[in-house]
Amino acid sequence: MSMTTGDLTQGLPRFDLPDLAVRLPVPDIAPWRAGNVGIPGVWTQAAAEPGPHLLVSTLVHGNEISGALLATRWLREGVRPRRGRLTFLFANLAAFDLFDPGDPTASRFVDEDMNRLWAPVALAGGRRSVELERVRALLPVVRQADVLLDLHSMLWPSDPLFLAGTGLEARSLGRLVGTPPLVVGDDGHAAGLRMIDHPRFGQDGARGLLLEAGPHWQPETLAQMEVAAARVLRLLGMAEDGAPIAPDVLVAPGRVARVTRTVTAATGGFAFLRDYRGGDIIARRNTLIALDGEAEIRTPHDDCLLVMPSPRVMRGHTAVRLARFEG
Repeated sequence: MSMTTGDLTQGLPRFDLPDLAVRLPVPDIAPWRAGNVGIPGVWTQAAAEPGPHLLVSTLVHGNEISGALLATRWLREGVRPRRGRLTFLFANLAAFDLFDPGDPTASRFVDEDMNRLWAPVALAGGRRSVELERVRALLPVVRQADVLLDLHSMLWPSDPLFLAGTGLEARSLGRLVGTPPLVVGDDGHAAGLRMIDHPRFGQDGARGLLLEAGPHWQPETLAQMEVAAARVLRLLGMAEDGAPIAPDVLVAPGRVARVTRTVTAATGGFAFLRDYRGGDIIARRNTLIALDGEAEIRTPHDDCLLVMPSPRVMRGHTAVRLARFEG
């Protein structure tokens, strides 16, 4: 007897939330919250010698505290640029103020995801929300950056990676950083543009990298952020001798993959057929990996890389990105 798509949904795995233990302290951003450029949460330092402007962004999601821990330590220990300008951004202050280690997933945002709001047409419109107003306030800072390193962590199991949008120069920088060793070029989310997708990072050689450094609230994620950020600082010629940052590491250039399909959940019944994690490679094209209501989700090519699959995904949100390695 033949099986229908509905039959396939029987016995699908039910994915429990991963470990939600918060094994990092809540960062104290109070000394830098007022900022020093007239915008709360923006702290910038310039060297006498000209050079690039590196923007290190944290707390775009209010519960992703690892980046803020790195930024506050570097500020506290006096990390300054040897040349150019180094700016630290504590982005979603309102959401961070709601962070509770006892319920750490609840403060990702207040009204809406801040990392879907960077399209110029949305920012120029009349719609209002806590996050939209904050993004509008931060636009002058973003428009001045030559390099953006946007620090994030992940809820669902995945190998660390850089997301580089569509920019070739951003992918090249991520590859040179080499840690984590994977750089993914993609077109973003159907729900809206990320900070790295803002048009600034396709102009005048400006580059935007989003680092997904590892699981939320874990020491290894903070360590990965620091190694990567220190590598970026050195590659830009901005690290002072003896700066209190992670030691340089000898790593091979990273591997680049390009997203060939972004799978957006069309129904509330999206479900993977088994327990995948980000970084899994599906060897054969046309392999059935998920069901979206009655629609089958299959790999479009051999050696298909799964980028950050989300076992629990709402309709209209990204469920997984499917990518092909380049070279």
